Amino acid sequence: MTTLDTTAYNHFLHDLKARIRTARTRAALAVTHELVLLYWQIGRDILERQEREGWGAKVTERLARDLRAEFPDMKGFSPRNLLFMRAFAEAYTDEEKVKQLVSQLPWGHIVRLIQKVKLPEEREWYIHKAFEHGWSRDILVMQIESRLFHRQGKAVSNFAATLTPSQSDLAHQTLKDPYLFDFLGLGNEAQEREVERELVKHITSFLLELGTGFSFVGRQVHLEVEGEDFFIDLLFYHLKLRCYVVIELKATSFKPEYAGKLNFYLSAVDATMRHESDNPSIGLILCKDRKGLIAEYALKDILKPVGVSEYQLVAAIPENLKGSLPTIEELEAEFSDSSEEDNTVKE
Repeated sequence: MTTLDTTAYNHFLHDLKARIRTARTRAALAVTHELVLLYWQIGRDILERQEREGWGAKVTERLARDLRAEFPDMKGFSPRNLLFMRAFAEAYTDEEKVKQLVSQLPWGHIVRLIQKVKLPEEREWYIHKAFEHGWSRDILVMQIESRLFHRQGKAVSNFAATLTPSQSDLAHQTLKDPYLFDFLGLGNEAQEREVERELVKHITSFLLELGTGFSFVGRQVHLEVEGEDFFIDLLFYHLKLRCYVVIELKATSFKPEYAGKLNFYLSAVDATMRHESDNPSIGLILCKDRKGLIAEYALKDILKPVGVSEYQLVAAIPENLKGSLPTIEELEAEFSDSSEEDNTVKE
């Protein structure tokens, strides 16, 4: 009897496990694809029947009752879900489009997109990003609510003049404006070191806000140049850009001299840390406020690739809600009245 070669067997077992996992993933995706397509067809048929037969909105309740009676083990036939199917078919009228684009995502993702995103171009952008990065439904909702579509690629930069076209496009789309750091729980008056410290403490949320590809290297990273000490606020490595990303935090409005200082840091990083296979390091200045034209002029003749973005510590209040919120004076008056009532009760 031949002795079993353990190494060969382990390689064989490893290969089999990988193939089984791949097959299971493909099977799950195929089921998701077919279910989403079925839901779209049901929604389309409801729309067509309502238009042709003049059926009212109540038909979904009757359909839900009858379908659940026939398929009690299937959970997707509630009146609410049938209305989503109808909205789905109304948003996407082309079956080929549904097969190619929308059916890449689970039904729960699609429902949230229909609920929260009205513009087709914006919806398709989120579909591509969710599929590309494997976003969960909660992450997708968070990205929609943070208006990622409107922030991505909006930083002021000199990338077109300092990077190759392919690297420039990718770097430009990697940066946002503004960055939202409302997960820190800090007020707008927080100082640079405080923001920096809290960002590192909340590194998971920070990396999620920065976007896919960022790997944290360190905070207050030491550089020594001709016997003098310098410290980089935050240093990252970007796996897709294949380069270091140097981030400088400023708790003030943007000033032109910030670009010169960051240009120096990038030169030092490229000279002392950059591997020969790495792309040129990129800098990002995060400040409380940036004037677009001032930032553009400041970056125009900078030799290193630098971007400038704002950051927000407190989520902005939507314009349509501002008028309904109480003023400081109203809150103080309410608090004062409540205190007087409490004192009266105690007496």
